[in-house]
Amino acid sequence: MRLNSPSGDPGPVHLSYCTNVHPGESWTDTFLALRAHLPLVKARVAPIQPFGVGLRLSARAAEELAVPETLAAFQAFLSDHGLYVFTLNGFPYGAFHGERVKDQVYLPDWRATDRLRYSDQLADLLAALLPEDHGLGTISTVPGGYRPHLAHESDGGAHAMAANLRRHAVRLNRIAQDTGRHIVLALEPEPSCLLETSADTVRFFESHVLHPESLADMAARLGGDKRLAEQVLRTHLGVCLDACHAAVEFEDPLSCLKALEGAGIRIAKAQLSVGLQADGAGALPRRAFDELDDAVYLHQVVERLSEDGMLRRFDDLPQALAALDDGDLGMAREWRVHFHVPVWCHDLGAFTTTQPFLQALLARHRERPIAPHLEVETYTWNVLPPGWRTSPLDEAIARELNWVLDQLS
Repeated sequence: MRLNSPSGDPGPVHLSYCTNVHPGESWTDTFLALRAHLPLVKARVAPIQPFGVGLRLSARAAEELAVPETLAAFQAFLSDHGLYVFTLNGFPYGAFHGERVKDQVYLPDWRATDRLRYSDQLADLLAALLPEDHGLGTISTVPGGYRPHLAHESDGGAHAMAANLRRHAVRLNRIAQDTGRHIVLALEPEPSCLLETSADTVRFFESHVLHPESLADMAARLGGDKRLAEQVLRTHLGVCLDACHAAVEFEDPLSCLKALEGAGIRIAKAQLSVGLQADGAGALPRRAFDELDDAVYLHQVVERLSEDGMLRRFDDLPQALAALDDGDLGMAREWRVHFHVPVWCHDLGAFTTTQPFLQALLARHRERPIAPHLEVETYTWNVLPPGWRTSPLDEAIARELNWVLDQLS
């Protein structure tokens, strides 16, 4: 839905939730889920005004939706129900529910032509789906790749990734020229990935994406103009700031924004999410953690070892629990866990959450928008402990959106 922007800000801001919470890898299954849930959520949150959709499409679903008759039928559904698509989740390429996902969610990463081809197709679809009066679209994507997959690469695969990202930016520039639709690919920093933090993201853009030699290569595709090359890259490549991910990395919300904005990196999209935290080396709730150790998703853990801010990272919860069982805790003060929980949650019994980080972001947004697109993303609904799922899914999604609206009002 379209939000009122702070006084003096010229650009519209749109809010929705990410439909990756609904299982569906084929377009048929995806569309069934959308028809079942979107009208119910809209009725609870925006019964009168148009309601935006944060659409997740697997590579298979995107290919199936690209069939003209299928796309036309979906556009008719959106029109009939007062819905519009303004952002896509292009992070998970393949299966995302009901089976082991773990580190496979990052594959293919941005070294691979399959990732480039998938993202190109998503951009074409988004250009067709954006409303006539809505010239900006965003697509969130993997933060380069998963560090353990890149360990054998001398530069962590950054050079190859940046080359494919530049190719995609050329495609997005062509779409803008042909259709007037300006689409931004937004890399989503995440623990254990090439881009973990805002500092990693700034380094990657400056050292690889916007490096002078890279600009020369890009300029060759755009008639030899380096200034145009840089403009295209800064216009069409940016960041999806996930509040859970940044909080798990113990980033400071305002410093994170300042670093990205100061480097001229576009924050095109913000995912509104919270993760778990547990305080105190002697009080880490070992038994409660067992309920979170599912076989589907990665749940990275960042441990703050001492008051001086030293951090230790674990690629998944079982590794952190093994260190806990071995008594290998050092001077641990706090754990933060990449496990998305509903954004209204702060006290979950054995755990608190990173909700204060999200509240700080939204407070800054009230003064000056942090991004034009805001998306609640709590995809872990099906693996939440039963005691945390006390309402129907549609009601829970609506409650999250209404909580955000309350924070912004």
